[in-house]
Amino acid sequence: MSEVRVLIADDQRVVREGLAVLLDLLPGVEVVGTAADGEQAVELAVELAPDVVLMDLRMPRCDGIEATRRLRERTEVQVIALTTYADDRSVLDALRAGARGYLTKDAGGEEIRRALAQVADGQAVIDPAVAHHLVDTIATGAIGTTGTAGPARAPRTPDGLTPREVEVLALIAEGLTNTEIAGRLFVSEATVKSHVNHLLAKIGARDRAQAVGYAYRTGLVR
Repeated sequence: MSEVRVLIADDQRVVREGLAVLLDLLPGVEVVGTAADGEQAVELAVELAPDVVLMDLRMPRCDGIEATRRLRERTEVQVIALTTYADDRSVLDALRAGARGYLTKDAGGEEIRRALAQVADGQAVIDPAVAHHLVDTIATGAIGTTGTAGPARAPRTPDGLTPREVEVLALIAEGLTNTEIAGRLFVSEATVKSHVNHLLAKIGARDRAQAVGYAYRTGLVR
């Protein structure tokens, strides 16, 4: 089987160089280049014509969503979103832009290799934990099948908290650590930390203790 030619796009140098070293060691994979932002990813993809771009979503100048959209308009290159973020909106935006795969950065080398081979072969790949959560979210009406807000019966949350942030807040109120929350939600610890930081900022809490008090005051936890 011919090798899958891969371009890596990530604004963190240690991440993209580490991925390049990892993927170069895998059978059936050839890393043809790395990009530090979305603009460079598009330019290099047009120039080098890789089979697949491993695309981070949060990058300067041009983020991964917009870069994916441009690639779909200008090339036949396939895109796999490889990101810390596993929230519903990120998944839907990436898929709408044209990504054929979605993996979180805690994916192992063999998992990434299989995803690259499948996407290069025309298949779609989504991290099982992400897919499971996305299906549950759509089924409960938090996000409609078109990616817009769900039915009016979906509960409203205070201070702009997302359903996932409310879920994390409830688990904090149970006394779970970030590591335990990550295991409960099938996401990376970095993703949980991001959710915690966002919800603390939204509710104006300095620490987890204040967040727990907020959860009880607002009725999010009983």
